[in-house]
Amino acid sequence: MPFDFRRFDIYRKVPKDLTQPTFTGAIISVCCCLFILFLFLSELTGFIATEIVNELYVDDPDKDSGGKIEVTLNISLPNLHCELIGLDIQDEMGRHEVGHIDNSMKIPLNNGDGCRFEGHFSINKVPGNFHVSTHSATAQPQNPDMTHIIHKLSFGDKLQ
Repeated sequence: MPFDFRRFDIYRKVPKDLTQPTFTGAIISVCCCLFILFLFLSELTGFIATEIVNELYVDDPDKDSGGKIEVTLNISLPNLHCELIGLDIQDEMGRHEVGHIDNSMKIPLNNGDGCRFEGHFSINKVPGNFHVSTHSATAQPQNPDMTHIIHKLSFGDKLQ
């Protein structure tokens, strides 16, 4: 007795005793069931899957720190003279310092052809940036080579 595929037709329009299952109806029924199973499994895997979200929140300024974050920077620029290097700090509270030199040192490297910049400074807990650049130099180099090696960059106190 051969397998009758037509009995899988679930879309009959009239009572069973008045209908005759068709091969086309069975194919449509099986395809719909497979599609429903596919949708169910897709939604189930989306529901079960773990989503990893990386976010950084900066806390509100408090009385202890005065709304500041301590930054420690140690960077080598092997192809740029020390007199050309400066630290620029800018933020949305109006701070804009070009050539910030407080608590910083410039150490010549490679017989003066390079420089190691070490600095410790405070930035406000607001959107902004700081960058090592040639903006504070008295004479701007034509094609500065800003190749660098970051030895240390830390924000805030060291956590235990």
